[in-house]
Amino acid sequence: MTSFFPDVNVWLALSDGGHSHHAFASNWLDRLPDDSILILSRFTQMGLLCLLTNTAVMGDRTLTLGDAWAVYDGWLEDPRVDFYPEPRNVDVGFRRATEPFAGKAAAKWVGDCWLLAFAQAAHARLVTFDQGLCEFARKQGNRAVVPG
Repeated sequence: MTSFFPDVNVWLALSDGGHSHHAFASNWLDRLPDDSILILSRFTQMGLLCLLTNTAVMGDRTLTLGDAWAVYDGWLEDPRVDFYPEPRNVDVGFRRATEPFAGKAAAKWVGDCWLLAFAQAAHARLVTFDQGLCEFARKQGNRAVVPG
């Protein structure tokens, strides 16, 4: 069994048929082995809810919060998907992941480092469209993947 931890943008692409990466994300999901697990976390849950209800992101496909919850609940009904609470040891990995940015203003990297630390603590492969994050994750020892 292999566990995958999609970032927020992958969950959005999987959830929105009109997303520019929907076909890539769906094809990736369809090719996963049957015993694969996809992990949702509080971070990705909140991000997905925010993006699905954001008119700047979704345009005329913007959902109400109730409809966004229904999309999320639909994922939880998929036997391949599970919600993982925050692992106890994630803070150590989070601090370690942020070390390369200690001397920088690194607002974008804070969330990315959290995703990487969570993936590592959950023993999961990070799944992201972000090539920079994917490369950083690989340098940190995570076998990150780009759907497609």
